[in-house]
Amino acid sequence: MPATPSPSRMSPGLIVLMLSLLLGLQPIATDLYLPALPALTAGFGAAMSQAQLTLTALLLAFGVSQMFWGPLSDRFGRRPILLIGMLAFVMASIGSTFSPSIEQLIVWRAVQGAAMGAGVMCARAIVRDLYAPTEGARMMSKGLTGLGVIACASAPLGGFLSDLLGWRLSLMAVAAFGAITLGVVAWRFEETIPARNPRALQPAMLLRTWMEIARHPTFWAFALLSATSYCGLFTFLAASPFVFIQVLGMSKTAYGLTMMTMSLSYIVGTFICRRLLLTLGVRRTVAVAAVLTLVGGTSMGVLALLGVQSAWAIMVPFYLFMMGHGVHQPCGQSGAVGPFPQAAGAASALAGFIMMIAAFVVGGWLGQSLSVIQAGSGTVLPLTNGIWFWSAAIALTAWTLVQRFGESRTAPQRMAPSKVPLG
Repeated sequence: MPATPSPSRMSPGLIVLMLSLLLGLQPIATDLYLPALPALTAGFGAAMSQAQLTLTALLLAFGVSQMFWGPLSDRFGRRPILLIGMLAFVMASIGSTFSPSIEQLIVWRAVQGAAMGAGVMCARAIVRDLYAPTEGARMMSKGLTGLGVIACASAPLGGFLSDLLGWRLSLMAVAAFGAITLGVVAWRFEETIPARNPRALQPAMLLRTWMEIARHPTFWAFALLSATSYCGLFTFLAASPFVFIQVLGMSKTAYGLTMMTMSLSYIVGTFICRRLLLTLGVRRTVAVAAVLTLVGGTSMGVLALLGVQSAWAIMVPFYLFMMGHGVHQPCGQSGAVGPFPQAAGAASALAGFIMMIAAFVVGGWLGQSLSVIQAGSGTVLPLTNGIWFWSAAIALTAWTLVQRFGESRTAPQRMAPSKVPLG
């Protein structure tokens, strides 16, 4: 029998605010920082591969850390993990701002990513704590709409700060956002986990939990949907500053405004998601969104192969991709944890780990591919071919695995915790 979601004394509006801030750590740590990436690279005299490591190290640490934060939050609750993670995020952001070398910046960004893992992992687990799967997808969509609003502001602000006052101030703005999030969590967040699991960290129980999650086909269907969709977005995030600024000649401020329009299309996608879920359900909603994804990615790839190199030839198709992304992420993230109400932290952690490991691999490939831009080749193909590939992978996942295994069924109760009151 499915577990009953935990009641919460927090209002729905407050829960959406919490989700928006916690999920918004990702665009703050990436989108706000991206317009400064070329200037940062030049300032340190670093190679393109080292500059990419400031992104990929953050994402690798973000993915791996969730494997620890998830069980810890199942054992001790979401609130203490959030407080520890947000404090570490603020400290790492300050360290990044004052790094004297690219090597130290990479280290601080890795610490920042590990701390960010606590916030984003707990956000996904909180949705499962409080809501059944379908309603959870709608609530996650609202939180991701908030993420989109934050992303809209992040890139223009990062470009403006970098153009006007230098790239270090862009990194300090990340620390300021982390401090605000820490304050809101400390002041208003109330524990959501229905009952702490005192056995969550026991090696035998932990192994059995991971195996239970890893054997569940619904988990894999939605985890792969989230991962492929994020890899498409990450390809754009990692490659676009060099393509738009160095190849197409945009200013950092103009690039930031371009990123804002991308985020607006993502917000539209989250609204589409909520409307479609009411009438079509999760599986059919995902299938419809995959059409947008594939049309967008294919159009971008074909235009580039035909030699059309302009901002509109990239961005107009990418708006379609991002509208699909606004559907795939809330459905994928909530769907992956849906079968595991007693181990939402562990399931959220494993889904996040898969997503970030995939992005780390993509980042390594992009670091090599983008070296042709640094050498002055003037090509947009590393960006457009990557988006085209991931759009096909997303559509394939949405039209096969999600359609076959996307009906969320609660896993067997072997993972259920002993009932420990929250007090």
